[in-house]
Amino acid sequence: MQEQTLSVLLVEDDPAHAEITRRGLESNALPARLEHVEDGQAALDYLFRQGRFSDPESSPRPNLILLDLRLPKVEGLEVLRRIKADDQLRRIPVVVLTTSAADPDVHGAYSNQASSYLVKPADYEAFARLFDSLGHYWLAWNRYPG
Repeated sequence: MQEQTLSVLLVEDDPAHAEITRRGLESNALPARLEHVEDGQAALDYLFRQGRFSDPESSPRPNLILLDLRLPKVEGLEVLRRIKADDQLRRIPVVVLTTSAADPDVHGAYSNQASSYLVKPADYEAFARLFDSLGHYWLAWNRYPG
């Protein structure tokens, strides 16, 4: 299991979903620092260290990105494309976590090298269970380069 504290970037415009994610990390005592941005442009600014995210100390490179597809300003698939097109970012696992189960979205995500595609359950309990499994796999069991 991971021993270091990992940095997770959550790109999520729904405050309730962001809160469930935050609680999931806390309740499972997973060693992660959660950074949350609410739109696709803020995600790109964070990842490319632009504007208010220019300081690498306060905006560390994430070990994992949780990406919603339906985002304001810049759509999630475009964020994914830009991540995977960049030499410094392409190795970061990106888990698409969205409400869409539509085949074009799933195919689009995997065509753009998403590491995983998960559909958010409609009810809170199922969402919490999903995050428990997701958190343990990606944050406790999965290995990241040093």
